[in-house]
Amino acid sequence: MSKITAKSVLKSYKSMIFLIIGITIGCIIGLVYGEKAKVLEPFGQIFLNFMFTAVVPLVFFSLSSSIAKMSNMKRLGKILSNTIAIFFITGIIASIFIIAVVTAIPPAEGVSIDMGVYEESSQMNMLDQVVKALSVSDFNLILSRNAMLPLIIFAMTFGYCISYVSKKRGLINNPVVDVLDICSDALMKMINIIMLYAPVGLGAYFASLIGTYGSELLGAYTKAVVMFFPICIFYFLLAFTAYAYYAGGVKGVKLFYKYIFPAVITSLATQSSIATLPTNLAGTKKMGVPDDIADIVLPLGATIHMDGTALTTLMKIAFLFGIFNMQFSGLGVWATAIALSVMSGVVMSGIPGGGMMGSLIIVGFYGFNTEVIPIIVTIGLLTDAIATMINATGDAVAAMMVTKRVEGKNWVDKIYDEQNIEVEVTI
Repeated sequence: MSKITAKSVLKSYKSMIFLIIGITIGCIIGLVYGEKAKVLEPFGQIFLNFMFTAVVPLVFFSLSSSIAKMSNMKRLGKILSNTIAIFFITGIIASIFIIAVVTAIPPAEGVSIDMGVYEESSQMNMLDQVVKALSVSDFNLILSRNAMLPLIIFAMTFGYCISYVSKKRGLINNPVVDVLDICSDALMKMINIIMLYAPVGLGAYFASLIGTYGSELLGAYTKAVVMFFPICIFYFLLAFTAYAYYAGGVKGVKLFYKYIFPAVITSLATQSSIATLPTNLAGTKKMGVPDDIADIVLPLGATIHMDGTALTTLMKIAFLFGIFNMQFSGLGVWATAIALSVMSGVVMSGIPGGGMMGSLIIVGFYGFNTEVIPIIVTIGLLTDAIATMINATGDAVAAMMVTKRVEGKNWVDKIYDEQNIEVEVTI
């Protein structure tokens, strides 16, 4: 096997290096010029708009073509059942993890803010939220990043129907499948072109974010924000390493960390799982996840798999309980909080700044005084980036685990052979 040289490393990571340089320059500009750096936000918004414009058709064509090409519908059922099970299990693990942390270290302990007395009001109708999350009232509404779950359901059903009709008519090579496949590849190429602008776009976006919110780290909620970042980093390193190890042992861990960082950087910059989806798809497929698994797990995960949202939502709830001197303890309280965090993730996922809307859901659900909204919204803004990073990278490692369940435990060995990877890397 050939050794990995410094030149080959530079070539492999050239795009990521340019991304880091652009973001670093943006951060410096934000720190130096403060709120004046917000003038650069339109350059970052252009990048986001390009990504959002391409991501909806990308999800539709990649998902529908993958399912339409499946000759074995049992494989589809196996992928979906394992995906939902893994999403559920990892979500519960994330929730238990953060509940244990905020119980041991209450985020609002020592914070003295007079927000009046808590008065319980009527709770939000969660069934209405479920209806809005799963469906839209008209076809044109499905062509929006705000309706990703209905789009995914439509694309999967459409792909299945194409496959069914092809078999019924005895078609070996269905031209419709070829069209879907070509469109999927073309959109991936378009994403690659858009990513050439990423160092400028993400750098400008970071300059605006740092310039606008950097000073907000000072205040009564500093403790909650500051403790949340190491919590997420610790969860990322502990849980995702364990998940990658489950998926492929030591080799699986190496593959995960080799290809995950472009998704880490994009998610931190855009604060959107949907905007990170193209980068995540490319990286996950390099990890060796089969196309049909990646094309199903990642779009679905960007909509309903929200480990990071669970972490931040439960942190906010615990913080508000502390402000109003309420006990954040007991199975009933925890179960309600977990259910709310999951619902917030499904409804608000994929939206930049979606953590802000999630904060409003929390306040409305529990009936907290509206005076807490600026505090809880600021916590959401400051933690949304790293929470989104957990969401997006969690989808990638979930795809690896699904691959193991579908392809067998030796799937990672095939990838090492195909990519000519050595266990010991020499620079």
